[in-house]
Amino acid sequence: MAEMSPNASHTTDVLVVGAGPTGLLLAGDLAEAGLSVTLLEARPHKTSNLSRALVVHARALEQFDARGIADEVVKMGHPIDRLALFERLQLDPSRLPSRYPYVLFIPQYEVERVLERRARDAEVTFVYDAKVVGVDQDTNGVTARAVAGKDADPEGPHTTYRASYLVGTDGVHSTIRQAIGLPFPGQSILSSLILADLKLDRAPDRPFTVNAVPDGFALLTEMGDNTYRLTGWNRHHQLPDDAPLDVEEIKELLRLNFGTDYGITDVRWKSRFHSDERQAPAYRVGRVFLAGDAAHVHSPAGAMGMNTGLQDAANLSWKLVAVLRDGADDRLLDTYQAERHAVGKLVLRMSGTLVRVALLHGPAARLLRAAAGTILSNVRPLADKAAAMISGIGIAYRAPRGVHKLTGRRAPDVRLAEGRLNELQRGGRFVLITPAGENTGVSLPGHVVRAHWISDRRRTTALVRPDGYFCWATEKPDHEAGLRAELTTWTGPLPQPVGSLHYVN
Repeated sequence: MAEMSPNASHTTDVLVVGAGPTGLLLAGDLAEAGLSVTLLEARPHKTSNLSRALVVHARALEQFDARGIADEVVKMGHPIDRLALFERLQLDPSRLPSRYPYVLFIPQYEVERVLERRARDAEVTFVYDAKVVGVDQDTNGVTARAVAGKDADPEGPHTTYRASYLVGTDGVHSTIRQAIGLPFPGQSILSSLILADLKLDRAPDRPFTVNAVPDGFALLTEMGDNTYRLTGWNRHHQLPDDAPLDVEEIKELLRLNFGTDYGITDVRWKSRFHSDERQAPAYRVGRVFLAGDAAHVHSPAGAMGMNTGLQDAANLSWKLVAVLRDGADDRLLDTYQAERHAVGKLVLRMSGTLVRVALLHGPAARLLRAAAGTILSNVRPLADKAAAMISGIGIAYRAPRGVHKLTGRRAPDVRLAEGRLNELQRGGRFVLITPAGENTGVSLPGHVVRAHWISDRRRTTALVRPDGYFCWATEKPDHEAGLRAELTTWTGPLPQPVGSLHYVN
């Protein structure tokens, strides 16, 4: 961990601002690839227990698996194979086509602990208590100015950081987003949401308990050590975020939704906050990028916020590596905006729909909600589609017309002749999959792994990106020219075949 030195100047390949899950995953990926990375965090160095996220979905666990940390994260959490969203709407993640067919309940700070250790092992330079007060960029890089402490004079002594690229992962109130002049349009959809960590005398019947009533909703999630996280809302208590939150209000919320307060014995932590729906109009401005809550913020419905940020990081990290380390064209970075902004918009729509349905008021509206929940839960194709989208498994990137149907889709963790796909991806590698017994004559860079389908019937040749999506595929046997072009676009210039000659006039 580095200390800030007033009036000093530092240079790094990538500057990441914000040490939440998104920034930690991104920084770890970049450093593991051999880039120099400095991560600035405005808070003092400590693991916060004030995190709001509690869920890691299957697609994020697949990303962790491709980094060799999924098993550790799973061991610390509580897998749930049924997810009740309200009344009769229940999703069944056990049918997800994934190695992780469940929802993992785990406090965000535990996820951060694993990601931070990984980043430190990869030699990311951490600088805490560092508030960014200015960002300037030119054709060659970005310069950020930071002061020591959130209350420090912005015009006082500062430390300068110079990088090829800067990524703002610094949350809803992002100083990076403000510094590059981007608005954050949207609206508040829920005020006076309650969060609390409770010790209970009587445990709920299930580790995840949720209910919605005409005047509010609540969910209780087991966190271990007889502690439960309460998230809820009471229509009759609409107060400012800084209004006191006492035990009686928490008990009332529990009784309203569950008919009991479960005999609260201790309130370890409590908070009141509001929920927004907002999205920045751009995720890239020159050499500055936004990711996670700095780029988009959603309602808590569906627990997709942290997971979407992790996917942002997984999408952007390998592209920065391709440009900075492997010589790919800078235009590759524009695909981050094209792909992730569309996903952010989709997640806003999904989470917004869920919360608005949960808050339907009046007998007729609630009857309609119950009927819709029954249909969605019992019509298997609809239920599986909903579970896939919320988990991230079903999200794909838009592909150009005329390309192979796999392009832009998630690559499942299939067993290949050389091993599992996610294991082959470790270290941020591409995987080129060819039919059994066949090899392409194209020279591959060191960060592209050759693999083969096990089945003799699979005739597809496909290229899988480090974030686990197909970026190219074909059924044609004569495909080397197309493969060279795609590899150059996605992975950078190809190595010259051994024995090739070059003449310079």
